[in-house]
Amino acid sequence: MTSRVLRMLPTAYLYGLDAATAVVLVMVYLDFARMSDVPPWLGYPLAMLVGAPLALRRKRPLLTLGIVLMAQNVATVTHITLEPYSATAFAMYMVASACSSRVAVGALAATLTSAWAAVLIGEEWPESAGLSVFLALVVCAAWALGRTTRVRRSYEARQAAEAASRAVAEERMRIARELHDVVAHSLSLITVKAGVAAHVAPSRPEQAQEALQVIERTSRGTLVEMRRLLGVLRSEDAEAELAPMPGLADLPELVTRASLAGVTVSLSVSGTLPEGLGLTVYRIVQESVTNVVKHAAPAACEVSIVVGDDAVEVRVVDDGPGERVLAGGGGGHGLIGMRERVAVYDGTFSAGPLAGGGFAVRAEVPLS
Repeated sequence: MTSRVLRMLPTAYLYGLDAATAVVLVMVYLDFARMSDVPPWLGYPLAMLVGAPLALRRKRPLLTLGIVLMAQNVATVTHITLEPYSATAFAMYMVASACSSRVAVGALAATLTSAWAAVLIGEEWPESAGLSVFLALVVCAAWALGRTTRVRRSYEARQAAEAASRAVAEERMRIARELHDVVAHSLSLITVKAGVAAHVAPSRPEQAQEALQVIERTSRGTLVEMRRLLGVLRSEDAEAELAPMPGLADLPELVTRASLAGVTVSLSVSGTLPEGLGLTVYRIVQESVTNVVKHAAPAACEVSIVVGDDAVEVRVVDDGPGERVLAGGGGGHGLIGMRERVAVYDGTFSAGPLAGGGFAVRAEVPLS
């Protein structure tokens, strides 16, 4: 309710400004009518027609211009005033800023033609020539200002549309990265467990059954998370949009899934993080553990997350073969994704084999 009221305030202000201008012009033209020789039954209604319609110029710009122009033409012909069509210029601005180019140009041509005709009828030469030039300058200036406003608004609208398009593209890229992390991690667990099940099925069916249960749980969890990610692309799926993304609180479950695939993970977390940064840390740990599962299982892995005053430090170290990521895919798309996530926050990232064996992933992400 409050946001709606705030959005209405600028519009109410503009309508109030138009109404105030209309009142002022009505009073001015009432004075002109009283000082002229025109009878009140004609002068007073003309004064109302010159000013009052301007209060609604934003809703009916062309109709407002037509009424005001007609009234001012009659006032000029009847010698009520030789005022250079300021009310018409006020209405003309809105026509030029709100209507298409063809309508705006036509309105300008019709206004100048009718106004010049009224001046030529009401005044003698050369007074009519000077007044014609003056009113043309006033009306054309208002028209040019209105067209400039329309062009500026059009440019701003295009800029806003392009910004929205870029935001959509960035969101789709984010979803693609999230899907990569989810699918890569889950498929790694499924592949390992499927291999175990196939190997031990003839001799140890109970282990094969346990592996199949892990595959089932992992598959179901992956489908849920994929639906949540893809749900942001479907406006009708409000529950998916509102579902929370994983964070530090979900790391124990991640560790449990990794242990089912033969990787013993020790987890240490100190401190809390905001939702967006928590998701980044979660994905870094997820991708790092996935690499261990894919290339080093069975192995031991240590995950350490320390939240400091200015930054959060993530460290994932395992004792598996140190060459596995380089041999597995030329550096790995997972490492690229982790590096990009950290770069979003202007953090530092490093990953590589350790001298004594094993592999380490380190990331430091600023909190600000």
